[in-house]
Amino acid sequence: MPVLNRMLRYGLVGGTAAAVHIGVLLLLGQWMSLSLANPIAFMAASVAGYLGHALLTFREETGGRQFARRWLLLQYVVNISVCALLPLLKAPTLVLVFTPTLLNALIWSRAARFSAQAREHQKGHPPLLHADDLGLAEGVDAAILDLAQSGRLQGASLLVNGPSATAAMEAWHDLADPPPLSLHVCLTEGHRLPNCPEIPTGFGTLLLASLLPWQRRRIALQLRRVLLQQISRYRQLTGLRHINLDGHQHIHLVPLVLDAVLDLASDESITWVRTTREPLPEGLPLRLWWRSLLTGGLLKWLVLQLLSRLAIPRLRRAGLQTNRRFAGVLFSGSMFGTAFRRCWETAYSSITPERAAQPLVLIHPALPNAALGMDQAAFQQSVTFFSSTNRQKEWSSAQQL
Repeated sequence: MPVLNRMLRYGLVGGTAAAVHIGVLLLLGQWMSLSLANPIAFMAASVAGYLGHALLTFREETGGRQFARRWLLLQYVVNISVCALLPLLKAPTLVLVFTPTLLNALIWSRAARFSAQAREHQKGHPPLLHADDLGLAEGVDAAILDLAQSGRLQGASLLVNGPSATAAMEAWHDLADPPPLSLHVCLTEGHRLPNCPEIPTGFGTLLLASLLPWQRRRIALQLRRVLLQQISRYRQLTGLRHINLDGHQHIHLVPLVLDAVLDLASDESITWVRTTREPLPEGLPLRLWWRSLLTGGLLKWLVLQLLSRLAIPRLRRAGLQTNRRFAGVLFSGSMFGTAFRRCWETAYSSITPERAAQPLVLIHPALPNAALGMDQAAFQQSVTFFSSTNRQKEWSSAQQL
């Protein structure tokens, strides 16, 4: 009986989508050629199917929420391609009629399973909220300390060469139950070692250097020297022996830098390294995807997915632990409001891993005018980043957890 009910709902939505296709095609056909009207009619039918199957056919799996929008794009592209290709191949009429129907059923069924898995994850265990850049400026430190004191923050990364690092650690030690700390390796700005002039200061230039053997040889020794200086400073400030490590602007995932980290891991007791495997969140409005594209978040996401995939097998071989999931790259600089909520929901885990493997959600909170307390000469990139009011919005979103 449930199977029959599902088939009836699928047929109802499919028939509605077909009627929408025909109606739009007939309407537009009065003003434009059918070759132009048909793709538009296909899109209208795809939207009808996308909404109908999510809200009606597969409502048990989706909980009454829409599918992720990539399934709409996939269904549309597949339908247009198949319907253009089959006539060219002179396929039989039955193939012309039933191939798109079968493909649609497969696509929407897979979308439903994906939604069900995502909802199952959200019934599990929430991710750990993590803040970067402790020690960068008083306004940054105050927001991070506030979240830690209220119990909303489960970790923070210390920028050891930041201008307020010493004061930040004094306040951190005064917390009743301070969350775990990580070393926030910084190479793109503010590392301040005059005897290391060869190290490029940009993510892109370091990434390019990783691809050039002579560049790797040229800066490897200086890179090691900078890392050792920051590790020493971290131990001096925190009193910790074992080190959890991540990077300012995720620089630690650049292969050249990761080489140096792995080379030092055993001698310097580095036990955990952050990775950025970030699943795409569901239910995002199109304006947020557009914002991520315009701000470079989507490009950064693609690069860091690749670097994380390359890094994880190397970390495992070295016996180092890492987080299972991550969120905070796609909307880096704007992790507030709907973007923050959707990323938080997607990062849930349905299993109970040990703490080192738990998913992380990354934010960069700050009080108003946080950039005023920074060393603007040494941290020029961060001054621009923290001058945005988005830092306050991230702080506010985290307070509402």
